[in-house]
Amino acid sequence: MFEQCTIRGVRFVPARFLAPMAGYTHSAFRRLLGELGGCGALWTEMLAARQVIAENFRESPWVKRRPSDGFTFHQLMVRAGDPLDRVLGVLADQGVEAVDLNLACDAFSIRACEAGSGLFEDLAALARVARESRRHWPGLLTAKVRLGRQCPDWEYRFAERLRVLEDAGFDALIVHPRFFEDKFRRRARLELLPWVATQTRLPLIANGDLTGVESVAAHLPPLESACGIMIGRMAIACPWLFARWDAAPREIDHAGVWGRLCDYVAEDFPAAAALRRVQLFTKYFAANFAFGHRFRVEIANAPNLEQARERAHEFFARSPRLLAHPMVAGL
Repeated sequence: MFEQCTIRGVRFVPARFLAPMAGYTHSAFRRLLGELGGCGALWTEMLAARQVIAENFRESPWVKRRPSDGFTFHQLMVRAGDPLDRVLGVLADQGVEAVDLNLACDAFSIRACEAGSGLFEDLAALARVARESRRHWPGLLTAKVRLGRQCPDWEYRFAERLRVLEDAGFDALIVHPRFFEDKFRRRARLELLPWVATQTRLPLIANGDLTGVESVAAHLPPLESACGIMIGRMAIACPWLFARWDAAPREIDHAGVWGRLCDYVAEDFPAAAALRRVQLFTKYFAANFAFGHRFRVEIANAPNLEQARERAHEFFARSPRLLAHPMVAGL
């Protein structure tokens, strides 16, 4: 399933991708994922466009890349009025392969600066940003979208915005079929993907409530409208997920995986930020265990990274029982 796809001449094998997740898909996690087998392509966490200009691409954990990362999309939080000529020029100078605009985030802080879902709702501003992005970025250009606000004419409004992106020359769309108000509380409406495909000529990458082989197979009829699929939370819980997709199950050293992530985060982030990234990772990684909530709480309450390591060592020393199917819904 989704063995390959081609978007504007770029061939992705497999067509199974790591979703951008703020606080999670930083350089340390991308390094871990690559060492565990990688995936067809991955997305950085959302980057403030203006901040990109000042980033050190050799040291910043948000934009730093390693050879093991593979094909990487840099996702931008863009506002109307951002100096996209400079931002995209910096990315081009650094050898960035592809750019994605986040038009889906509905966090209050993002909407407050008229980015994410705020930009998606402002049709005139969206059109300006879309045209300017394409003018200054000759490479692969995508956008991540949700369905918009849940209102009586949402279908018309959504299709209107897809036409703006298509007319501007975008290459593909990542579609997370939830409304902005849904957050992650309601299920993704994957059954709407065939309809979305009728509203645009652009290739679609499906995102939302996809957790692996079984969930993709369960939703295969509507997913056939997409050229690829994107997985977020379950890929954080099981960074080996993509590598094991078509392979026979093999034993995973969970303690070793957690420890490597901890080491890589400590290498890339200052101490306080490193602890927070480890705590965020553990929130999902703990879903692998029958009593993982205790592990999650122990790490969440650790005062520093050294204490987090000690508590993790004690937890794994107890040989915690693994769950056959980790549950990440609601986390």
